[in-house]
Amino acid sequence: MSYSPSIFITVDAVVISKEDQHNFVLLIKRKNEPFKNQWAFPGGFVEKEELVQRACQRELKEETGLGINEKDLSFLDYYDQIGRDPRSRTITFAFTAFIDSRTEVKGDDDAAEARWFDAQHLPKLAFDHSEIIRDALHKIL
Repeated sequence: MSYSPSIFITVDAVVISKEDQHNFVLLIKRKNEPFKNQWAFPGGFVEKEELVQRACQRELKEETGLGINEKDLSFLDYYDQIGRDPRSRTITFAFTAFIDSRTEVKGDDDAAEARWFDAQHLPKLAFDHSEIIRDALHKIL
């Protein structure tokens, strides 16, 4: 019997800017299903010959226009709950980046929109991204 796992690797970029004692989080409005028109972190699937950290940089740039140096992305955690993505079995690697100010962002590629939100007033998030932001904010507080 052959073994052919159908497990996909994804990345999520948790970009946070602290201004005037407030933490702001960069989110994208998803253009496609699942969770079409819902807010999520910039991210996506890792390509076959790609390192996860570079995939995170690429997805962030493609979906928001924001370029982050590889050294400024820090590994937060991995998330592998069964059913976290209704399309297939996925394991995501979440990275954080902290920037000094909210730069202009624009939704592109798989993102209909990109916007900064006050971390205390986030919209409902797609996938398990509420858990990811909780972990990220816990890490910095």
